[in-house]
Amino acid sequence: MMRSIALKATLAATVATLAPLSAAQAENFTISVYSGYQTAPHSGVSGNDGVEDFDFTTGWDGKSFEMPPYYGIRGTWWVRDNFGWIADFNHTKVYADEDDMAANKFSTLEFTDGLNNLTVGPIWRWPGAWNKLTPYASVSAGIVIPHVEVVTANTNTIEYQIAGPTVAVVLGASYAINDTWDVFGEYKGTYSQVKADLNGGGTLETDIITNALNFGVAYNF
Repeated sequence: MMRSIALKATLAATVATLAPLSAAQAENFTISVYSGYQTAPHSGVSGNDGVEDFDFTTGWDGKSFEMPPYYGIRGTWWVRDNFGWIADFNHTKVYADEDDMAANKFSTLEFTDGLNNLTVGPIWRWPGAWNKLTPYASVSAGIVIPHVEVVTANTNTIEYQIAGPTVAVVLGASYAINDTWDVFGEYKGTYSQVKADLNGGGTLETDIITNALNFGVAYNF
């Protein structure tokens, strides 16, 4: 219950922060949506399911185009022509390798309704660098709000949690279709420290890196 209240409060605060910015600086505000292909390398998983300890390494599968799909939404407030601030919600997701789960007595280990990275940070761009193609880069930090899905013989945990910090890096370029619409492509990497509470008194810890090639569209106010 407390995590749910905290999650709603965090999202409400983000919307409340961006809303006056878009109103006061409408000509400098951009809303972007994107999707793409997202993967994740192996990582260690450790903790206790309330009865038994576990400590192993698993592979992760992103399954970007399966429901629910991988996607992101970003708001950018350009305070100068070449510098601004972003607030980004990225629905990353990972599924543990089935063989690794079976070998360690897990029937489910995944974050398929999202790791859900919510970050804010600076962004730089270089308009006119390549005619209508504008390169940009950003780094942002925030919290990861995963939908924890962990099932063993001793725990059945399926719920959203605020589980730790996250950092994101973006390198990309946008193409101006006109004064209102842009399309863009980018690389986005995220690093998330996840510490989840499990029903029955256990915990699960893992550091997850995701790599994504994104394509999207942006609307300029």
